[in-house]
Amino acid sequence: MDMMSLYDYLGRAAGPELGKRVAAAAAAKNITFGSRHVENKTYNGEVLLYPKSFLDEYFGGKQGTTNGKQLLKG
Repeated sequence: MDMMSLYDYLGRAAGPELGKRVAAAAAAKNITFGSRHVENKTYNGEVLLYPKSFLDEYFGGKQGTTNGKQLLKG
């Protein structure tokens, strides 16, 4: 299963609010998720990993962007 963080999927930091909405949607659908420790100059901590198929569904299958604009569905 291809697991990705929101950063990996969107190509930018998602922020706490979007992260909470995606986590809640995953929990509501009983999606199995994982985690990974990230340590860099702007963030140190755990990030959640979701199946790419779930993220495609959540963001409408558009890799999170269209014409450079963020899609925020869900």
